[in-house]
Amino acid sequence: MRAAFTPAYGPSDVLELRAIPRPQPGPRQVLVNVHVSVVSAGDRRLRSADFPGISALPGRLMMGVLRPRHPVQGTMFAGRVAEVGAQVTRFKVGDEVFGQVDNGAWAEAVLVDAEGPIALRPDKVSREAAAALSYGAGTALHFLDELAQVQPGEEVLILGGSGGVGRYAIQIARWLGAVVTAVGSEAHHERMKALGAHQVHDHRSFDYTRAEQRWDVVFDIADCSSFPQARERLNAGGRYLTLTIRPGHLFWMLASRLVGDKHAVFNVAIGDRENTERLAQLASEDILAPTIAARFSLEQIAQAHACAESGARGSVVVEVTPPFSLARSATERLRA
Repeated sequence: MRAAFTPAYGPSDVLELRAIPRPQPGPRQVLVNVHVSVVSAGDRRLRSADFPGISALPGRLMMGVLRPRHPVQGTMFAGRVAEVGAQVTRFKVGDEVFGQVDNGAWAEAVLVDAEGPIALRPDKVSREAAAALSYGAGTALHFLDELAQVQPGEEVLILGGSGGVGRYAIQIARWLGAVVTAVGSEAHHERMKALGAHQVHDHRSFDYTRAEQRWDVVFDIADCSSFPQARERLNAGGRYLTLTIRPGHLFWMLASRLVGDKHAVFNVAIGDRENTERLAQLASEDILAPTIAARFSLEQIAQAHACAESGARGSVVVEVTPPFSLARSATERLRA
């Protein structure tokens, strides 16, 4: 089968198309024919070994010191179950599914733990939309709902509201009943408003640390702030959230638990079955709406990465294999 292969860490043009063996599912696995994947910010970091802050050494040790330990990368997928292991009862052949894996989604088929971060794709949610959910929406849901426990009426500030996680953070904060202020580039202001932001500001001119307003939650997705800066703008009981591992963040996370009523929060959003099923439900209820910026074929995987790195205004989709409906239509036309 075809797969995008990363033989070494590097820029987008390091990626190449190769033929690799088709995997076979174990007793508790499902094999999914991948129709659609997505290039996320995390995927780009893994390709180039761009591990931020103090995660540089652990990142290399975990992912491969000199080259990727798993050269077929890609973490998000939507497709159709092709085979199921002998002990799998949750899925059957033919089920339309979506989810997240540690690696392997940029291939025509991927193995997935049947009890892991995979769920049935709702009929009303497209493959592209479903594939785009796991990274951004899953991260935003974990941080705002599970960690910050945002309550109705709370004021939430999102730094980086126009990015892959930020767009979903706006939607999830609104769903939780928050009053949302989003900061991002001016070109994305109308989109951030459409997603539910009550106020939007340009990241080049708005300094929230000098604003008169206070917030209950500051979600720093853009890694442009710190807990000491945010603390003065947080209400009593406020929470500062960040996605980036840095020594200063870790220090304040520990220190703020011991002193004061404002807290720094950091965690790693790891996809699981429950979270993925919640995303499916939220998408089916039109609470989550992905923004698709561009589409590329698997053969264009390097161009897809370059597009994502250029600041694409939404998710960059990789069409790995044609949807079955299109393949069927083509076959029927040939027969006719």
